[in-house]
Amino acid sequence: GMMLQVHGSPHDWLEGRGPRLCLVGAIDDATNHVPHAVFRRQEDIHGYFIVLRRIVETKGIPLSLYHDKHTIFVSPRRDTPTVQEQLEGKVPLTQVGRALEELGISSIPADSPEAKGRIERLWGTFQDRLVSELRLADARTMTEANEVLKRFLPRYNRRFAIPAAEEGSAYRPLSPGISLSDVFCLKHARTVGRDNIVRFNGRRIQI
Repeated sequence: GMMLQVHGSPHDWLEGRGPRLCLVGAIDDATNHVPHAVFRRQEDIHGYFIVLRRIVETKGIPLSLYHDKHTIFVSPRRDTPTVQEQLEGKVPLTQVGRALEELGISSIPADSPEAKGRIERLWGTFQDRLVSELRLADARTMTEANEVLKRFLPRYNRRFAIPAAEEGSAYRPLSPGISLSDVFCLKHARTVGRDNIVRFNGRRIQI
């Protein structure tokens, strides 16, 4: 729980029997334990929200997340911060970055793919072992692939997870009063006009 590496692996997981999928998941840097993973159509915000929420619900809140510089994690904004952001000393956050901040999880971007060697090796293993499991189950849809994955992960962890160098867990309990539904959602800041109208995605919303 001190550091989780997260990443998405787009691959022909179903070997042509169904759509190409992306496996989004996490691995504990200390133990090689895979706390959760999920198949998605593509690497997206909701995939990481699913994985992170499940980890918080079953294990607790990790101390840090190690990831690449995908725009899911690192804001692509290169413009000048707003006055409010400057006053608060904040940098622009993505939806996932905002969720991590709300939970007190440190966000650590990797400078190169080699820096994420542990999860890259995991995907290499899964593209062998998990693909075989999917083939044996004749999985053809994302739903069927996730059912196979649900059965596969416990067996994988029992065989390949190792004890941490230090005993104990760094996962933290969720503070009372925090709703995960309020954390793992999309939040957008908008300014209310003088006519009590909010503009959002091409729509005008009357308050």
